[in-house]
Amino acid sequence: MYLKNLELIQFKNYEREQLEFNSEVNCFFGKNGAGKTNLLDAIHYLCLTKSAFLSLDSHHIRHESSFFTLKGAFEREDKILDVSCIVESNKKKRLEVNGKPYHRLSEHIGLLPLVMIAPDDTQIITGGSEERRKFFDGMICQTDSHYLQLLIRYQHYLKQRNSLLKRLAEEKRLDRLQLSPYNHQLVQLSIEIHALRKNFLEAFRPYFLDHYAAIAGQLETVDIAYKSQVSEADFASNFESSLEQDLSLRRTSRGIHKDDFVFQLNGHPIKKFGSQGQKKSFLISLKLAQFFIFNAIKGTKPILLLDDIFDKLDDQRIFHLMARVAKKEFGQLFITDARPERSKEILQTIQAAATFFTIESGTISNRQIG
Repeated sequence: MYLKNLELIQFKNYEREQLEFNSEVNCFFGKNGAGKTNLLDAIHYLCLTKSAFLSLDSHHIRHESSFFTLKGAFEREDKILDVSCIVESNKKKRLEVNGKPYHRLSEHIGLLPLVMIAPDDTQIITGGSEERRKFFDGMICQTDSHYLQLLIRYQHYLKQRNSLLKRLAEEKRLDRLQLSPYNHQLVQLSIEIHALRKNFLEAFRPYFLDHYAAIAGQLETVDIAYKSQVSEADFASNFESSLEQDLSLRRTSRGIHKDDFVFQLNGHPIKKFGSQGQKKSFLISLKLAQFFIFNAIKGTKPILLLDDIFDKLDDQRIFHLMARVAKKEFGQLFITDARPERSKEILQTIQAAATFFTIESGTISNRQIG
């Protein structure tokens, strides 16, 4: 699978721009703020229906405009998929494939698998449990549409129960009968989601361990532990018995929204005890494992976006990535870099077709075939 071309209209700092890509390596060069990452975000939109960085679609509309449009032609299994995303102020976002709109945007997730490595990804390691749940949920959603629907339902019932808890707390009363339907749904959905997360981690772990060993050697022992209240034998009764606490907090204190994936180094949390180099190796191993498990489950190589990572990684980790590019293990690759000479030097070491784009203030000023 690969992206043949991309058109942007009134998207971020782009008034209107069209780009043609090759199926291997595409590099975006330019100073910071020129719009390199915005191109990656446009690709992210077309694959996953949303930005990789900001949650509000309106924040991506070009200044003094009332809409943005993104269009891209993807080749997948010898078929062309023309994907378009239209966002207008105060209107519902529209996504179409070959002219046919989706009734629900969630139906698109998984059709065009994508993996992105960006500087802010360090939050997966150093941030709270929400960051790690988001990472694993995002992976599972791209491989299992049923899982995505379960998450949507869970978030719906969680929001409804929290709203009811807040109202009951304000009214200083307890209504178990009114809460009962939400309790039942959240317990059952927690159990289903927990099982799918556990199964996915079991499949994911070998890919992760292999990549970490290749980057860091065999001197360190790493692992990922899944921590969940649902693992408790009496989870359902514990959920019910937490009602008074929930009323006091005005929110639901138990369920899969409290899960965590604990990243371990030599039996200890890497978040607390890992060096910067160890954390970088852990992160790259997570992302590479994401790529290869997508390839195994979906039967197609995801598009890989590398946002300014040459500034963040040392030679050892860059070499590990590029060695896999050289072996043709990846599919289509998009790279941003503020230093074109560095990327060109790195890419000269591999036999891959490359196209270079120079960007200045939201305009493609130069295209070069490498």
